[in-house]
Amino acid sequence: MNIRQQLFIDNYIAKPIAFFFNFLVRALGSVLSINHDLDREFKTIAVSKFKGMGSILQATPMLSAIKKKYPQAEIVFVSSKSNITILEKIDLIDTIVIVDDSSFYKFFISNIKSILFLMKKHPEIYFDLEIYSDYSTLFTLFSLSINRVGFYLRSSSFRMGIYTHMMFFNPRVPIADVYLQLVQLIGCKKEDLELYPLMKSIKSLPKRERRYIVINPNSSDLRLERRWAQSNFVELIIEILANFSSFNILLIGGKGDEESYSQEIADRINNERVINMAGKTSIEEAIAIVDAADLMVTNDTGPMHIAFCLDTTVICLFGPCSPDQYGISKNAHIIYKPVYCSPCVHDFEVAPCNGDNVCMKLITTDEVYQKVSELLIDSNKSPQHQEQKEFIYRDEANVFGKVNR
Repeated sequence: MNIRQQLFIDNYIAKPIAFFFNFLVRALGSVLSINHDLDREFKTIAVSKFKGMGSILQATPMLSAIKKKYPQAEIVFVSSKSNITILEKIDLIDTIVIVDDSSFYKFFISNIKSILFLMKKHPEIYFDLEIYSDYSTLFTLFSLSINRVGFYLRSSSFRMGIYTHMMFFNPRVPIADVYLQLVQLIGCKKEDLELYPLMKSIKSLPKRERRYIVINPNSSDLRLERRWAQSNFVELIIEILANFSSFNILLIGGKGDEESYSQEIADRINNERVINMAGKTSIEEAIAIVDAADLMVTNDTGPMHIAFCLDTTVICLFGPCSPDQYGISKNAHIIYKPVYCSPCVHDFEVAPCNGDNVCMKLITTDEVYQKVSELLIDSNKSPQHQEQKEFIYRDEANVFGKVNR
């Protein structure tokens, strides 16, 4: 299913059903008088995040905090099929439950199977990390978890019956901190915000033969307003090629639209030093590419959070979303124009600009290139840091070296 079909299901099917169940659950709760006290020992803890690979990575400090407090508990993570590979890299998770949203039929069948599986698991507590999804709210309810924890928004007050515990979603706090706030309800401590080190899952790679910069011109189709203009990326890459002759440019992205979008950039530049890897890599290979890069330039989207996990130096282009919430990382260099309507994604399903993302258009090629130049010059002064990097593709053949899986 495409994103429009998923939004239709959420708005016109899940929302009215959730509204109805809110009253039903409240009525049953008053009759059954179930004990929702969180001062107990938890054996099975479920966490759900269907959309956003970056948000899943930002949830890893939360998972770590749960493991420290309840080392014997089974952590069950519920997500969509597109996130299964990244979830398999996080050894904090014991069990993965997947909903396949590639078609209506698979979505329907996998929902039934997943809910039945969760009913058998019978988690004592279920954390729903989705903020705006009514479908996710329903899924949380049907898991039949005794304690169901979700976020409170002014526009979603009807969920107060479905969830047994709610917390206000604060868009001015780093998202990893927001997630950690939830698990403090069960006694977990907020010790640090370090993201999970993804390279733990990739043991060895061939040494790199040529230095390169990773460019990610894409963004999730959930919010295309986050994309910096394609023409800007073209101008930026041409400038880098002209002034840094020892570097190649690797374009990254997913299959389908992102692959073709990146290829359009490569075709417009028409230079053998620009290599489009979008749609041609596994998650393991994409992680290794980002890890071995001297620098990454990206919109606010999933690969940015991969760079955060890997400590790769990254220039992050922000607009519709707040960098105060999603751009917190010691290796991040943020470029952001806080226009009056930004950050809109926290309050609107459809941006007020209706796609005319002025916030991103205000970011100039010159200022991004200036930051690129500054960071590359600094990296040249630290050869020891460069020698620690590894390489994943052989430049002369444009093929991948072997990745241990």
